[in-house]
Amino acid sequence: MKKVLVTGAHGQLGNELNFVSSLLESHSFTFVSRQDLDISDEVAIRNLFAAHKFEVLINAAAYTAVDKAEADSDNAYKINRDAVGVLAAVCKEHGCKFIHISTDFVFEGNQAHPLKEDDAVNPTGVYGASKLAGEELALQNNSDSLIIRTSWVYSSFGNNFVKTILRLCKERESLNVVFDQVGTPTYARDLAQAIIDIIQQPDWKPGIYHYSNEGVASWYDFAVAIRDIAGLKTKLGPIESYQYPTPAVRPKYSVLNKKKFKDTFEIQIPYWRDSLVACMDSLK
Repeated sequence: MKKVLVTGAHGQLGNELNFVSSLLESHSFTFVSRQDLDISDEVAIRNLFAAHKFEVLINAAAYTAVDKAEADSDNAYKINRDAVGVLAAVCKEHGCKFIHISTDFVFEGNQAHPLKEDDAVNPTGVYGASKLAGEELALQNNSDSLIIRTSWVYSSFGNNFVKTILRLCKERESLNVVFDQVGTPTYARDLAQAIIDIIQQPDWKPGIYHYSNEGVASWYDFAVAIRDIAGLKTKLGPIESYQYPTPAVRPKYSVLNKKKFKDTFEIQIPYWRDSLVACMDSLK
């Protein structure tokens, strides 16, 4: 029975990994939250690995407050870069496979084609820069690291865009949503299932991979789908990014090309709207 450690237990992906893994009898999972393990504490990490012979570590912990990171860069880099480097190094020392979750924010978002793993990276804010630095340090400290970049994550757990739009549509008669930022929503349960499938495969295939649901949408399209699936009547208006300024600049185009992921792992990826329906059904 393989022993798997999952960080970020209380996050969207961590919760979904807990849900999906509950049906997997061939692996033993240990889930740790920020309260259980400070991943920026190297001593605590080394003590945990000394006490347990983990064979896989899935790092779903991250500093994800995109706008807050602009004024809190020290903490963003501590969690998204420094801690990731330590986790990768400790995994290498213990012969433990390391899976790390990254983001579409490593890209500037000015290209108009689905982004491949080897496309030029150029983050526009602290969050993206700290996540990119984490990728680089993970691979520097452990060349066998497996990094998955994802985008626009939502879930039935935690706070996210889906729940925010549902709440606002129930509170307001009209709502404006940005339409000039384009990407793909990702249901965290689909990503969790893909990760579970990967750790069950006989061969370990390290490297950087892209995973999101299939298809393309703007945030406006995403909001319209949420409203319509919920059967709500709120009037939604499309606006440009400059009309909704935020401390951190978002990528304008961050559609991820998943060909490498699909070819390597032979895992089918659901269409984003189908997964949205499934998530909203679970919310009911």
